[in-house]
Amino acid sequence: MKIHKEGYPTIILVLVLVVLISVVVSYVSSIPLITYGVYAVLIAFFVFIVRFFRVPNRVYTTNPHAIIAPADGKIVAIEEIYEPTFLNQKCRQISIFMSPLNVHVNRYPISGKVLISKHKNGQKLPAFNPKSSELNEQTNIVLQTNNGYSILFRQVAGAVARRIVNYAKEGDMVSQNQEFGFIKFGSRVDVFIPLDLEVTVELGQITWGGQTIIAKQ
Repeated sequence: MKIHKEGYPTIILVLVLVVLISVVVSYVSSIPLITYGVYAVLIAFFVFIVRFFRVPNRVYTTNPHAIIAPADGKIVAIEEIYEPTFLNQKCRQISIFMSPLNVHVNRYPISGKVLISKHKNGQKLPAFNPKSSELNEQTNIVLQTNNGYSILFRQVAGAVARRIVNYAKEGDMVSQNQEFGFIKFGSRVDVFIPLDLEVTVELGQITWGGQTIIAKQ
């Protein structure tokens, strides 16, 4: 396991705050139970922050005919919709909710060429809310796959998430499981695929980014 590069500024800031608060508490509090209780809370919070930015060691699934989960999380929606903005066609939406306890690295679900990569400002609805896909701050990426069809995947900020990091650039040739972004502190990723692909997950299923096959030809 390693720490993601997006985490270092936050981890350093939190560490400084933890040390400062600990010093203040040690001078102000004369009750050992309270002092050690505060220390315990601060340590637990720091461990949580470090763990949030973890990048676990994994063996990734590679399959040119499959769509791999772009993120760790839980399947909260599988539905047929009309996507009017980027694909302009009926498609299948598969949504993965990422809690603050999940790994928040986002990976390309299939290889291909980035046609569109656009950021959109928006609201901060909870990421598990179906309306968050339309109304929240988000980044939309359209990928022309090597199999000839296009897919859209969307990073959606949640009520807790405060920053979407997107590495995708229009014109990039990318590989399945390559990192395309990171979302800080709770979010979701929506994947929009052609209707003729077979969905291989179900509602409530846990996904592992770079490993779980969510659809295939």
